[in-house]
Amino acid sequence: MRSSDQDQNAAEVRDRKIIHIDMDAFYASVEQRDNPDLRGKPVAVGGSKERGVVAAASYEARRFGVRSAMPSVTARRQCPDLIFVKPRFEVYKEISRQVRTIFAEHTEIIEPLSLDEAYLDVTENIQAIPIATEIATRIRAKILSETGLTASAGISYNKFLAKLASDHRKPNGQFVITPKMGPGFVQDLPVGKFHGIGPATSARMNSFGIITGMDMRNQTLEFMTANFGKAGAYYYWISRGIDDRPVRANRVRKSIGAETTFSQDLADYEALATELQPLIEKVWRHCEATGERGRTATLKVKFSDFELITRSRSVTVIDSADDLSGLARELLKQLMPPRKAIRLLGISISGFATHEPEDEKQLPLMLNVQE
Repeated sequence: MRSSDQDQNAAEVRDRKIIHIDMDAFYASVEQRDNPDLRGKPVAVGGSKERGVVAAASYEARRFGVRSAMPSVTARRQCPDLIFVKPRFEVYKEISRQVRTIFAEHTEIIEPLSLDEAYLDVTENIQAIPIATEIATRIRAKILSETGLTASAGISYNKFLAKLASDHRKPNGQFVITPKMGPGFVQDLPVGKFHGIGPATSARMNSFGIITGMDMRNQTLEFMTANFGKAGAYYYWISRGIDDRPVRANRVRKSIGAETTFSQDLADYEALATELQPLIEKVWRHCEATGERGRTATLKVKFSDFELITRSRSVTVIDSADDLSGLARELLKQLMPPRKAIRLLGISISGFATHEPEDEKQLPLMLNVQE
């Protein structure tokens, strides 16, 4: 039986007003704004014709299937007219600061996820505007007038649904998921569309017959935790439209990392090193974007029987992608040959020289589950 305190807490969570703001194709849109010759054309920020990966793609490029983290060679193959542009992270960071100032006109409770997106808790807001959709509309209008860029917004009573809502009307739109709509909105959603569920976890769920949010909702909490560990409880609740996580302002980041779960367990060094490289590049892109430089590289390894280990090495400074790649490969070689097959690899950087408030930095890549 629920206590009165539990009922009150649940009511407070349902009464929250949370906005998720996501800049539309941010890096690429900045480049198109500043260079009229790029407008209306397929643009990829980062990479080159021959090597590297795409950091961001314009909507014109996305129509050809070009996506961030895609190898440049693949992107070029899918879109022969793709224009590669060198990233200008200092410009992106300055615009991000402009946008953050606009957020701060409405609330002090701002949780950045990256340079181009953030959660805002506007339950009690500075301008005492009672309707969150009006706040979102004002924020998006001011972003457009001050930066010349568009943003999309999702409004709901929790973070999970607010993020889903912001995707629902992109680009340059907004959408509201009310407490009454929440469970129904989730039930028909394919599990692969749930934020935090990557391809490997989605495939594992599908193998159990869990295809949609409703299928997930039909599982017991015990089943979900037994088969998906701690994340299973999170999946269980979000399939019901429930997410009690608060919007956390000014968090201090301790590490930046990325990880991937393989569709098949691996034991060969070259195959593992190949899987590791995109993670290294992903982590380093964020280091470049924020100007952060850490001292410690940590390799995360999960074996086929779900045993989890980490191996770390510290140096004076990790100052390039090559530095990180060398440390990661050295840590991986120390495990070769593995005593059993490996199902997951991750790499992270920690030991930053300064720990500023998170409102000046990106959040960790490893939020909930990354694959």
